[in-house]
Amino acid sequence: MTRRRPRLLYLAFYFPPSRASGVYRPRATANRLAELGWDVTVFAAPLPFLYDTLDSVDDELLATIDPRVAIVRPDLNRFVWQTNVREYSGFRGTFPQLAQSVYGWGQEHVFPEHYASWARDGVRRALRTHARRRFDVVLATGNPFASFAAAWAFHKLTRTPYIVDYRDSWTLDQFSEEPRFEADHPAWRWEGRVLKSAANSLYVNDAQRSWHAGRYPGAADRMMTVLNGWDADTLPATVEPPPAARAESGGHAPRFTFVGTVTKEQPIEELAEGFARAREHPDMASAELDLYGYFGFFKGTGNLLRKRFAGPSGDGAHGGRGGTDGQDERVLAPGVQHRGPVSKTALADVYRDSDVLVFLNGGGRYVTSGKIFEYMAAARPIVSVHAPGSAAEELLRGYPLWFNPGGLDPADIAVSMVEAAKAAAGLDDRQVSEARAYANRFERTVALDPLVERLTDLAARGRRGRRGRRARRRPVVGDG
Repeated sequence: MTRRRPRLLYLAFYFPPSRASGVYRPRATANRLAELGWDVTVFAAPLPFLYDTLDSVDDELLATIDPRVAIVRPDLNRFVWQTNVREYSGFRGTFPQLAQSVYGWGQEHVFPEHYASWARDGVRRALRTHARRRFDVVLATGNPFASFAAAWAFHKLTRTPYIVDYRDSWTLDQFSEEPRFEADHPAWRWEGRVLKSAANSLYVNDAQRSWHAGRYPGAADRMMTVLNGWDADTLPATVEPPPAARAESGGHAPRFTFVGTVTKEQPIEELAEGFARAREHPDMASAELDLYGYFGFFKGTGNLLRKRFAGPSGDGAHGGRGGTDGQDERVLAPGVQHRGPVSKTALADVYRDSDVLVFLNGGGRYVTSGKIFEYMAAARPIVSVHAPGSAAEELLRGYPLWFNPGGLDPADIAVSMVEAAKAAAGLDDRQVSEARAYANRFERTVALDPLVERLTDLAARGRRGRRGRRARRRPVVGDG
């Protein structure tokens, strides 16, 4: 008799082809479980929302999903994102104020998030699928946190155990380090009931876990830290020294690289000023800083972020034009260019051609950017540009090529950049191998082991429990 594969319902709104920063953990988790023999069904965002509303996709990333993973895309009411009256429903077009009141009532009294309709449709679809082939366990990742509510509701209706994965915090503002909502906000009640019933909750660093443990002590013993990691399928198995070290002469212009999404929380001005000062060094006059990725997560947010690289006068750091007066709009300041988004499948080439990686990060002890693991796996010198106390510092302390200014003083950032460029020019194969060896402990399959073990245990317990219940219901045949 063939053994039944364990079945997972994975509630992951941001999943390929989404290019959201949180997409890589669900992608890797789904692929890893499929590789281990799980039957994985992912409930993800509807494609019209990703393509039309967000315009935020990486089509090549979708091809990296294991073909054994089933993807279902529940419907989402795009009410709050509709700006064109032609998109309105008949009810909203006829009674716009009443439609707004009804929508607002749902946000206040049903679930306080714009993705609630996706969760409701997800539960309906999951129940239909569950009736045909039972799910053993549910894994929900947030944000959005409507996925947590869907896991909770499905559990209440089917008794299926669930785990919630906090890629980000729901009620804690990780940047201000203050509660995100007022004390009577419904998000607190929802989070409390979700954590009370969850088999486990996962957090990306110990500080995040500790904050939630203090807030919800009754669930503290079921809270786990599961770090992010880097993905071996998108980076080479071995790494060579950077271009500066491979150059035959000393005329190589140091190339600094930032990969990721530029956001309003990041210390952009300090980076721009620090890089401008670094270029005043004789060996750095031709240095380049290339930015790969998007400016902001949503349409229309990029221009304001671009202007921040040009300095307060808008003329660019130290007199640059910042992309004005007919200059290529990709040039943000002298030596600073926006190279645009790059697929995760092409990142290996970006890292190979970089001398130094710039870790531009907002937030403090509760924020561990997933990008830092990939940076370390690239085995390049890394310059930190973030406030002291970032959660990433704990990881970087053991990395042999970390250059830490110790704060956001542009002069100190400039010194670290010059030192990192010199180090890149002198790196040999042994130093690169040592850096990669340190990064290997954060390879994604290693990082996911605690989660895989817990899911396997929950699925096995559920199957044993169902077999026991069936045995108790079996009629007893007497001796005659």
